[in-house]
Amino acid sequence: MNALLNAPVAAPADASVSWVDRRAPAALRPFLRLARADRPIGFWLLLIPCWWSSALAAGMSANAGAPVALRALAFMALFAIGAVAMRGAGCTWNDILDRDIDGRVERTRLRPLPSGQVGLFGAFVFLGLQALVGLIVLICLPPFAIVVALSSLGVVVIYPLMKRVIWIPQLVLGLAFSWGALMGFAALLEQLPPAAFLLYAGSILWVVGYDTIYAHQDREDDEQVGLKSSARLLGTATRPWLAALYAGAVVLVGLALTSAHAGPLAYVGLIAFAAHLAQQVWRLDIDDRALCLTLFRSNRDAGLLLFAGIALAALLA
Repeated sequence: MNALLNAPVAAPADASVSWVDRRAPAALRPFLRLARADRPIGFWLLLIPCWWSSALAAGMSANAGAPVALRALAFMALFAIGAVAMRGAGCTWNDILDRDIDGRVERTRLRPLPSGQVGLFGAFVFLGLQALVGLIVLICLPPFAIVVALSSLGVVVIYPLMKRVIWIPQLVLGLAFSWGALMGFAALLEQLPPAAFLLYAGSILWVVGYDTIYAHQDREDDEQVGLKSSARLLGTATRPWLAALYAGAVVLVGLALTSAHAGPLAYVGLIAFAAHLAQQVWRLDIDDRALCLTLFRSNRDAGLLLFAGIALAALLA
């Protein structure tokens, strides 16, 4: 333990060398790791549903011409800033609640809190600063979008506790990480049409699927410390369940595109998205931790393929 406490810039076991280790000031590195700035995949996965909904809502308002395109770009930029801040805040909150458990898991034992690189008070101050950035972004949105955004806070707060309570905590993560699928509609249209809820439901299934892949890295450790996860629940049956989750996601997103009267290129993006998810199912080996991490991270590319199709369809509209 003394060795850990005397290593203020040690990287956690679940992180590779990143820009944080190479370029960030030493004093800031533990806080940046607390926010997972060294692993931007979480930021992307939180942001992509925001961009899906923004592009789809812009396409629904295409008759407004250039003004709606500029508003969509402005909101997408705000969502990017908000995603960085709120993903960091969520990770900080998660680590505050899990600091004792993280110290007993090989992959997480060198995270800033369990290793002593950041104290509990410092973590709460850092959490408050990130929440302040999120608040600044929030007040730049229309009133209806502010209400929709605030409605997600309950789910965000309870998610870290769900692994102690239910066998599929990934479902609660899906509810939180998919909220952006509502936000583009709330900001641009100031309403939530049926397409918003279909897109949200599809995103939830996508999140449950990819986070189940991720959870297989911790399957044995979770069993030892008594935590629940979809990886432990499904075990060797993960592949068919993953196929079903991803198929459901594709169908629901397709229905959202139809409801929004999206153009043909949106469906090209959906086909590319579906093909990417299919190869994840095909390649999955739940006992290969490195492959599970690779497949999990590849969902950024899957999500961006779908976004590209929706965005191009909106531009042509």
